[in-house]
Amino acid sequence: MPAPADALWEALHWRPSDEQLQRFVQLQDLLRDWNSRVNLTRLVEGDDFWIAQIFDSLWPLVPQLQQNPDVPLRCIDVGTGGGFPGLAVAIAFPQAQLTLVDSVGRKTQAVEAMAQSLGLGDRVDLRCERIELTGRQKRCRGQFDLAMARAVAAAPVVAEYLVPLLAPGGQALLYRGQWGPEDQTQLEKAARQLKAQIQSCRQEELPAERGQRTAILLSPTETCPKTYPRAVGIPSKFPLGD
Repeated sequence: MPAPADALWEALHWRPSDEQLQRFVQLQDLLRDWNSRVNLTRLVEGDDFWIAQIFDSLWPLVPQLQQNPDVPLRCIDVGTGGGFPGLAVAIAFPQAQLTLVDSVGRKTQAVEAMAQSLGLGDRVDLRCERIELTGRQKRCRGQFDLAMARAVAAAPVVAEYLVPLLAPGGQALLYRGQWGPEDQTQLEKAARQLKAQIQSCRQEELPAERGQRTAILLSPTETCPKTYPRAVGIPSKFPLGD
């Protein structure tokens, strides 16, 4: 498949270097190959890949990409699935260290192999575990500048997964679709229990009528209480803010 037209990068307000573009194309090839063996994602070909994967992974981070893409960010991608947004972020931010978490072993093995093939193995670390456990590990709790999750669970549940991972001054990025006042109210309630607050809420229409997306940034107001995240399965069964 060819690389996307310039119009895609113009819509994103950011353009990859030739090396980055080559890696995105290589990532698509790798994803196609691995997807034939492991069911990673249906979003592999054409606009499914370039818009629903690459564009959608990067648009919330364009301000950082425009200002200082070489900043040495410590990032974690929770529920990475087929490697998004984590691998796209690793390519776009050449100094970032990425930890990618998923509870499905065959997916983490495939994504780890893709990261190695892309030459990202020294910057991308895979963890196969439930995120409720990650948030209690000394190596992860309170360690990240940016914690991200895309298409994982309801927003209050995702907030409970992400906020405990944040270093002081860090941000949690929640990728959402449609977003309304009730969603906002529930997340605000959950954030208060986690000693965090909504820092910003931005919306974007994806190209080619791919739908509306919402990016929400949470920032800690105090140290997250040690009771969070709760035990495996509890955050999704009894979401904060209800």
